[in-house]
Amino acid sequence: MVIHEAFGLNDNIRDITRRFAGEGYAALAVDLFTDHSRAICMARLMGSMLTGREPASVADLAAAMDHLVAQPGVDPDRVGAIGFCMGGGFVIAWGRRDRRLRAIAPFYGTNPRPIEAVRRMCPVVGSYPGKDFTARAGRKLDGHLARLGVARDIKVYPGARHSFFNDTGRAYDEDAAADAWRRMLDFFAEHVQSARPSR
Repeated sequence: MVIHEAFGLNDNIRDITRRFAGEGYAALAVDLFTDHSRAICMARLMGSMLTGREPASVADLAAAMDHLVAQPGVDPDRVGAIGFCMGGGFVIAWGRRDRRLRAIAPFYGTNPRPIEAVRRMCPVVGSYPGKDFTARAGRKLDGHLARLGVARDIKVYPGARHSFFNDTGRAYDEDAAADAWRRMLDFFAEHVQSARPSR
C-alpha cells in the first residue's frame, strides 16, 4: 500500500508504486482526494493532529487494503504500507490500528497525539530529513518504540530536507533516498515477505 503526500496521487507516487511492483510486490497506490476533497482532507488531518483523534482517512486505507488482499495472488498475511509526509502520518496512525499490517514505512510523517497511542504498533522502518520539523517526530517515535520493544529501523538523514525522496522535486537527495529505499526493502523482506511468526 502506497500513500501519497499532500500533493495527492501524482506521477511520483505512481513511479514509487511501479518500483515496488518491480521488486515483486503487488502494489496499490491509494487516492485519498476526490476532485473537491483535498482542502477538506487537509483540514481534517490538521484537526486530528491537534486533538489526537484518528484521521478519518484511516478507514479509507483499511477499505483499500480490503480491495488489495482480495486480488488473485495477493497474500493477505503479507501486507505492508509506505506513506509520505501526510501519508507518513496516516501510515503511523493506521499501523497502530490494523493488525493485518506486517510493517510500515513512514517518510517524514508526524506522530499521533499523544505518542502513547502507538502502543500497539507493528514494526516500523522510518526515514526522516534532519532539516525538517519531522526529524523530532522521528526521534520521538524511535524512543517510544524502543521502550515498547517494537521492531524498528528509524533513521534521520542530517543534510536532507522535507520530501527528500521525491525525485521530481527540488529537495530530492539522491544519497538519502537510495539509502532509505534499501533500508525499507531490507526491512520489508524481513517483516512482510517472511512467514508470519507462529504464536
